[in-house]
Amino acid sequence: MPFGGNDWLALTREPTLEPELPICDPHHHFWDFRAERIPYQRYLLHELAADVNCGHSVRSTVFIEARSMYRPDGPVELRPVGEVEFVQGLAAAAATGLYGPCRAAAGIVGHADLKLGDRVAPVLDALRAASPNRFRGIRHTVTWDPHPEIDNREKEGVLASAEYRAGARVLARMGLSLDTGVCFPQLPELAEFAKATPELTIILNHLGGLTRIGPYANRDEEVFATWRRGIAAVAECPNVSLKLGGIGMPRLGFDWHTRTRPIGSEELAAAIGPVMTFCIEQFGPGRCMFESNFPVDKVSFSHHVLFNSFKRFSKNYSASERAALFRDAAVRAYRIDDAA
Repeated sequence: MPFGGNDWLALTREPTLEPELPICDPHHHFWDFRAERIPYQRYLLHELAADVNCGHSVRSTVFIEARSMYRPDGPVELRPVGEVEFVQGLAAAAATGLYGPCRAAAGIVGHADLKLGDRVAPVLDALRAASPNRFRGIRHTVTWDPHPEIDNREKEGVLASAEYRAGARVLARMGLSLDTGVCFPQLPELAEFAKATPELTIILNHLGGLTRIGPYANRDEEVFATWRRGIAAVAECPNVSLKLGGIGMPRLGFDWHTRTRPIGSEELAAAIGPVMTFCIEQFGPGRCMFESNFPVDKVSFSHHVLFNSFKRFSKNYSASERAALFRDAAVRAYRIDDAA
């Protein structure tokens, strides 16, 4: 059964573990892609609320750009401002409490093209004007791989280009952060970029782009060795944090989305343990944050099961380390106040 929906996810139900543990979910999307043939074509405030109000204490979330709700006209570089305008409205609706206690999109990460170099400044100004109280930074994914099966977002070597680095310096001067994604062979390039821009706060998404399908299928020994070296190199850069998630995406090669019944949290915790443990060993809990990556990862498991699995996996860490993983690292990186 490929890409099960909510009825499929409901086949696996569990009690909530440690319902009092505060959570900031630092990575989810809002979108409305009903014209396209993708799983979960619509994911807006109602859908997010249904997921986060499932028993866990999700106090806040961070919206990450999804190339949705762009302005239909005007200068191309300013069209992504429409997405932030749209999400600012959803965040304001969530703040009323009508959709539950979670402060959805307490932080908003939009998109700007850093290849504009110094010319990215007015775009960032426009994004901040669209959300003066919640805009925290941008995501510019730089995925590139020589295999045509990989979803490339950028040209080869963009992290080393003068224009991208100039744009990154503008971002840093404005006190904004950079979310980015790579394909795992690019991790050494990201480490060099991070060293060249030490003043920039960088949040690396989705376990550093680990991929085990297509050209990387059935090559686990080689793939994991390359990934581990890359993660270790990036972890040496103190300005980089890592999101622990994205593991439900089919590209990770676990095939959970094909099951007749969705995976439960005990099995999921055991499966993700080796990858998560290595990342935390390299970065430390203070620079790691559990993420849902919903609705993308929703093709493999429910939000409820995912956070149960994070709790099972992390049970042997100290209270302060778990606080960092579930909330503190995220609220620090995105400057969120969810104490109320």
